[in-house]
Amino acid sequence: MPTRSLELLLESIQPARHTRSWHGGPTPVGSLRGVDAEQARWTPAPRRKNIWQLTLHITYWKYAVRRHFEPAPVSRFPRRPSNWPEMPSPPTEAAWARDVALLKEEHRLLLAAIRRLPERKLSHVPPDGRRWSYGELILGIASHDAYHTGQIQLLKRLWQERGR
Repeated sequence: MPTRSLELLLESIQPARHTRSWHGGPTPVGSLRGVDAEQARWTPAPRRKNIWQLTLHITYWKYAVRRHFEPAPVSRFPRRPSNWPEMPSPPTEAAWARDVALLKEEHRLLLAAIRRLPERKLSHVPPDGRRWSYGELILGIASHDAYHTGQIQLLKRLWQERGR
């Protein structure tokens, strides 16, 4: 088991292979295995979020946190509006695959950026003027991932039970 603080924080975002996450469920990427575009865009009721929208939201926040860890400016997030990007039109399997790939890439980039941070800086606030320390940002994105991944898992269960 990791003993250093940074390793523990990284483990909360990406558990080591073949181990369970701290909450016992999948990561956001893992929760999307087997989900197709039809299931991703299904909504259980009017004005409710779907798996696709949650996926884009999770992706955006991984990007938003990563920006604080990068030494140079990061290009703009490729989808609009940023926090809750619109689903592509038409919502095809190819578009869904691109958005899942975007999540995977932002997840990878976030982990790489965090790994470059010296552990001694965990309590430091990034130089962009925000009030949250690097450690708080990592803990925050881990909590954000767990919360919205739980919603995805619930939507998957509702999808399975919708016609019963």
